[in-house]
Amino acid sequence: MNFKIGKKIVGKKNSCIIVAELSGNHNLSWDRMKKLIISAKKSGADIIKIQTYTADTITLNSNKRDFKINKKTPWKKSKNMWELYKSAYTPWQWHKNIFQLCKQIDIPVFSTPFDETAVDFLEKLKCPAYKIASAEIGHIPLLKKVAKTNKPIIISNGLANFKDLKFAINFLKKNGCKKYAILQCVSAYPSPLKEQNLATINKLKEIFKCPVGISDHTIEMIAPLTSVSIGASIIEKHFNLNDNTKTVDSFFSIKEKNFKKMVQKIRKIEEVIGNIDLGVSKSSKRNLNSKRSIYISQYIKKGEKITKNNIRVVRPSFSLDPKYYFKILGKKAKKNFNVGDRIKLKDINK
Repeated sequence: MNFKIGKKIVGKKNSCIIVAELSGNHNLSWDRMKKLIISAKKSGADIIKIQTYTADTITLNSNKRDFKINKKTPWKKSKNMWELYKSAYTPWQWHKNIFQLCKQIDIPVFSTPFDETAVDFLEKLKCPAYKIASAEIGHIPLLKKVAKTNKPIIISNGLANFKDLKFAINFLKKNGCKKYAILQCVSAYPSPLKEQNLATINKLKEIFKCPVGISDHTIEMIAPLTSVSIGASIIEKHFNLNDNTKTVDSFFSIKEKNFKKMVQKIRKIEEVIGNIDLGVSKSSKRNLNSKRSIYISQYIKKGEKITKNNIRVVRPSFSLDPKYYFKILGKKAKKNFNVGDRIKLKDINK
């Protein structure tokens, strides 16, 4: 299974799609958002991703205990969930301009909607695909709404066990979704390397018969690079500018200079993986004479027998293939041979 987001093909063999997730790194500044988009494109991102919600569509403005921010999290300065999402959301009035800018610089953009109103809004902007965050994997009204668009869907599994994921995929398919991909994800910020379990990628491919990649929240490159080497089709990474501006997600986002390095390394890995080739490579063919072949090692008079004493298997490879070694032993020469002469089967009696 593969599908397109804009001009980019998701699931194409040996071609990983790299998604720059901008999330809240704009810091509620439109100028900064523009810089993020342009920098992501220049840094090698294939696709831009944003998030579409408001504080009110994602939670309640309540100071009750349930809605308080856990003081052990990096977002502990926010007094409650509503306040956090109010500071992190991407203003809806920006969306049209975001889609227009991405079109101008020729990079696809899609979004993660967090409720049905966000889907309706994004449909008016002709959003080409949708992402389902793992925290929303049980949000059935949202899943149904997105599936009914018949657009490709990418779904993360960070907060979902296998049963949850299987249910969500089947539900999406029953409601019209034909093209989908899964992202192996650890929903911790930043997430520890030892919990990535990238071996899961190929198991998910085997089970769901779809493209599989990662939504990476580590602060290093090793997880994306490793995942590409074992067959990941998508790398989603939170992207930020090179400056030291603190944003809600800056502490686990990759800066543009390192994002660019990551992209370059991924493209090199794809080159190294290449295709299945059981033959001799083009560059190796220049050294084929390094193989051995059967040469005359002592003078042989016409009519004399070929023995272990007058032939040797040596380099280079211009003479008779060594596979005929035992076949010609004991046979008589049809002509005289000098040391270093090549041997041909036609010069030996059968």
